[in-house]
Amino acid sequence: MQVSSLNEVKIYSLNAGRSLPEWLSDRKKRALQKKDVDIRRRIELIQDFEMPTVSTKIKVSRDGQYIMAVGTYKPRIRCFDTYQLSQKFERCLDSEVVTFEILSDDYSKIVFLQCDRFVEFHSQHGHYYRTRIPRFGRDFCYHYPSCDLYFVGASSEVYRLNLEQGRFLNSLQTDASESNVCDINPVHFLFAMGTAEGKVECWDPRTRNRVGLLDCALSSVTADTEIEGLPSISALKFDGALNMAVGTSTGQVLLYDLRSSNPLIVKDHHYGLPIKSIQFQHQLDLIISADSRIIKMWNKDTGKIFTSMEPEHDINDVCLYPNSGMLMTANEAPKMNIYYIPVLGPAPKWCSFLDNLTEELEENPESTVYDDYKFVTRKDLENLGLAHLIGSSLLRAYMHGFFMDIRLYHKAKMMANPFAYEEYRREKIRQKIEETRAQRVQLKKLPKVNKELALKLIEEEEEQQVTRKRKQKTLPSLLKDDRFKVMFENPDFQVDEQSEEFRLLNPLVSKISEKRKRKLKILEELEAQNQ
Repeated sequence: MQVSSLNEVKIYSLNAGRSLPEWLSDRKKRALQKKDVDIRRRIELIQDFEMPTVSTKIKVSRDGQYIMAVGTYKPRIRCFDTYQLSQKFERCLDSEVVTFEILSDDYSKIVFLQCDRFVEFHSQHGHYYRTRIPRFGRDFCYHYPSCDLYFVGASSEVYRLNLEQGRFLNSLQTDASESNVCDINPVHFLFAMGTAEGKVECWDPRTRNRVGLLDCALSSVTADTEIEGLPSISALKFDGALNMAVGTSTGQVLLYDLRSSNPLIVKDHHYGLPIKSIQFQHQLDLIISADSRIIKMWNKDTGKIFTSMEPEHDINDVCLYPNSGMLMTANEAPKMNIYYIPVLGPAPKWCSFLDNLTEELEENPESTVYDDYKFVTRKDLENLGLAHLIGSSLLRAYMHGFFMDIRLYHKAKMMANPFAYEEYRREKIRQKIEETRAQRVQLKKLPKVNKELALKLIEEEEEQQVTRKRKQKTLPSLLKDDRFKVMFENPDFQVDEQSEEFRLLNPLVSKISEKRKRKLKILEELEAQNQ
């Protein structure tokens, strides 16, 4: 589990880290968990929550028990039971799924719109029925009062399929050449569709007449917006009876009140990528918009950024678990991401332990360490000869510098300064010498009595210091021992080297004692100068 923070909002990535291969035995898995800390600390919230290659769409059933995702390769749907925290079933399909809709409260009624114009119906036991629409479809939605499916795609018509009668009804003729997305208001069931010309057409399903037209392409172009072509509508979502959010192919999100043709607020992602998904978070009045690169959460009244997330792989779809702080994404990678943001709401009841886990992590904060990245400034990049990488994907701008891969940093440093290891080695040797010097006995002032004996004891102590380290024994020093304190303070204990007893005990005067006398004279002269 990885923890990131932006604008003081904690984001927990629950399935970050490496996953273990399925073909490993339990014994090898346990051995890997003992060796690798990352594997031991990972959280597998839902078992095998992934696709073979890519996941394209992800949704949650209305009862909150089932999470369904479609992906490739081969085209398939996987249903995960949150009460069991594992996969319930998997069904392979004949062609890739463009989008799908869960008609029932659980997984018993599902409709798939496939890339080869087929519409496939699944019941609880599996495949139920299959039909075909005249043109390639891009999106569809379900009108509950009349049991009609509305299909939009590469045509000016909106195809209607009635599930009660089991037949196609008269199509809705629009002014658009093509349509990309559609949605139905959950309150008054107004049907809205986003066209390739950057307009939103609103239709009344009861009279089958168009009741409104919004030119979103013109409204999305502001003074600081740079666009290359005509923006088309790529995302559409209703909020309540009066609000509607529209996402364009150039990376803008427009929030409308249905009573006005002018947007309340225009939010630009500044990446120029099509908006893939729009979600509403009502507890904090947030809009969660996502393109293929970033997920942004911002206030729908002021447009101020709340927080944002940049996953490692491109995003295909975003799903907000109802009444909670959990967010799931379908990516251009086998693993589907699960994020938990405690500020947005509590954890779902089937994983309530996440609240306790995050509270413990907040009580015991750990410093964030970027093990795989190195922070460098612009001056460091110039010294390494990597200034030309600014603006590329190899550098990620952060504060007054950039984050770059630690392996690339080591390679560039080795090429820029091949003798860096020798400098590092000399610095380490210098530090070791300084440490040994600091551990020596500092001869600040010799005692008044028996100065030569005190100097001899200090030299012997320095010589025996190495052997004491090996044996890990600490012997007391005579100079610091209170029992021998009087010997270096009282003149009556002065050693007389001219006495007959001293000469009998030390018959030979060694060169070491002569050097010690010379050193003692030098120290006495230094003391006299200082006084």
